[in-house]
Amino acid sequence: MPVALALTVSSSLPGLLGPASWRAVSSGAPLAALPGAAATAEVLRAEGWAVTDVPDTAAAEALPGEVVLLVPDDEPIAAPSVVEGTPRPAGARLLDVVAVMDRLRSPGGCPWDAEQTHASLRGYLLEEAHEAYDAIVDDDAVGMREELGDVLLQVVFHARVAAEAAADRRFDVDDVAGDLVDKLVRRHPHVFGDAGPRDVAQVEAGWDEIKKAEKQRTSPTEGVSRSQPAASWGAALVRRAGRAGLSTPPPAELTVRSPEELGERLLAVVAAAEGRGWDVEDALREAVRRYAGELDAEAAAAAATASADRPA
Repeated sequence: MPVALALTVSSSLPGLLGPASWRAVSSGAPLAALPGAAATAEVLRAEGWAVTDVPDTAAAEALPGEVVLLVPDDEPIAAPSVVEGTPRPAGARLLDVVAVMDRLRSPGGCPWDAEQTHASLRGYLLEEAHEAYDAIVDDDAVGMREELGDVLLQVVFHARVAAEAAADRRFDVDDVAGDLVDKLVRRHPHVFGDAGPRDVAQVEAGWDEIKKAEKQRTSPTEGVSRSQPAASWGAALVRRAGRAGLSTPPPAELTVRSPEELGERLLAVVAAAEGRGWDVEDALREAVRRYAGELDAEAAAAAATASADRPA
């Protein structure tokens, strides 16, 4: 007898069924499951439903009565009626990414993926981030979609490697996601708490205050990546120093009238330095490194003065 109803289910969300699905499951009709729906079949059996495993649709049609057939939601199925059994929430496909990475790193998976470490992967993280940045600069939506996926792969890959580490270094992708959610909630008290509405400047100031309290940092340069390009590193330090009331380098007099003109002027400096055999990146990096040291010294002196001025 033909399959009366095909019920699509998700292998990554077993047991998650919508109202129409539960009505179909509870109709009293015999239940059968294709191999790709085995996880949901196991969940239903655990709750008392009888589910027959079948290798294909033909085997289901050979069963007596009008069968409700559980089918994986990524396989096409011909049936008089098809019910989408699993309402997939936004982000559900991230579970598939985790599952694929688990398969790649597990025995029988990919030998290259299996031998990777945090150290061997770190260069790829920078490379993929740069490629995603380029796609954003180019306003290339197709490229952004692909390159952001590659960045996501690096996050999932590192989390999977960490899940296999020694107990004192172990974490997994749920730990990464959980920490991120907790951080976003903590640092947005105007959204998730009772801090009241804030404008953009107040949001930025509040973020810095909360971050400062969380990190308990004593240095104004702590937490600013030193591996980023020197110009970005210097800009980050200048912003942080400005917010903390510390010294910033005296700005050069700019006669340019637009970012485009500034870029041309900077490119001319690069060309002049190249003509003398100087490396602009190294020169700027050394200057930023010296500035970082000056900021640390200034912050330490201010802290010492504040401590000395406190009543005993």
